[in-house]
Amino acid sequence: WGNIVWAHSVSKDLINWIPLEPALYPSKPFHKYGCWSGSATVLPGEKPVILYTRLGEEKEQVQNFAIPEDFSDPYLRKWIKPDDNPILIPTHGENVSAFRDPTTAWMDKSGQWRFIIGSKQDRRGVAYLYRSKDFINWTQAEHPLHSKENTGMWECPDF
Repeated sequence: WGNIVWAHSVSKDLINWIPLEPALYPSKPFHKYGCWSGSATVLPGEKPVILYTRLGEEKEQVQNFAIPEDFSDPYLRKWIKPDDNPILIPTHGENVSAFRDPTTAWMDKSGQWRFIIGSKQDRRGVAYLYRSKDFINWTQAEHPLHSKENTGMWECPDF
């Protein structure tokens, strides 16, 4: 897969952009295949967090998080990938080579965080739904949020 990074640009008007150093890049031994797609969510207290995919020890796709090194930096130039990653590994029969692209998380009426991950089972595209009270420990819903035959891998699902 190579050296996959998250490019990072900023803009004051959404027309003119200034490229910065990558936000996420392979900086730890477990990132040797790169920091894949994901999303950002703003937690209570205006604290951003990134959810992203990478390959695990057995080359299974696993979900991770990163937090800003300096919350006061208006451009959030540096991100820390804590050592307690990954926060989610495929364990319930998911396709370990097609389990990626976590969406932006949202909080439901019960106060739990939720996000979905794209996947596939044979030729059936699948969106798995997860929930968490603390944004670290995630539980899979009993049934996929949605699935459809003959659609293949669902890349970067979102609402």
